[in-house]
Amino acid sequence: MQAENLAHLAHLAHVSTAFANGLFMSLVLIVAIGAQNAYVLRQGLRREHVGAVVLFCAASDAVLIGAGVAGMAQALNGRPMLATALAGLGAAFLGAYGLKALWRARQPAALQAAAQGASLSRVAVVAQAAGFTLLNPHVYLDTVLLVGSAGAQQAGLLKLWFVAGATTASVLWFTSLGFGARLLAPVFARPRAWQMLDALIGGTMLVLAALLAQRALAGL
Repeated sequence: MQAENLAHLAHLAHVSTAFANGLFMSLVLIVAIGAQNAYVLRQGLRREHVGAVVLFCAASDAVLIGAGVAGMAQALNGRPMLATALAGLGAAFLGAYGLKALWRARQPAALQAAAQGASLSRVAVVAQAAGFTLLNPHVYLDTVLLVGSAGAQQAGLLKLWFVAGATTASVLWFTSLGFGARLLAPVFARPRAWQMLDALIGGTMLVLAALLAQRALAGL
């Protein structure tokens, strides 16, 4: 009986370790200024289809991490032309949206924290979130290659607990970023504050676009 208890405790320890490894590794990688996080923050401030955006981003992370653990990391790593094409598409998408954000920053009178500009449908908002998520090679580098490769080293069913931990990190982060942005709403009620945010988002996305374009050209 004591041996069974010890074995059970050992199993729980392995499960907890795998879950914690996935949780903390995912948090370290996704908690950074980037196009996807900037978009989630912006939608949170607009209070526009925040739940759909949070759900899509968290679900995408779960699928990509699961795919990486299942072996997609090796497949993607062995196709340099696919990575080059992905970098080119990402650069074009981020560049276009960055210019759009800078254009909005030139019109502070039209900016309000709650809902500036024309409202978008849920489909359009999720489509933009998909662009920031799936056309960004850094997402694949973080989720598929880095987190996925680490999870693939777990033994047996511990891989599932690793993915569960990494997915939990995404859910916690995107939920906090999207719905927590409402706490900043009084600050962004001032047109100047929103203008500065749009300028920061636009500049960040243009820098990312330039880096991705450089990577795409280097791969040709």
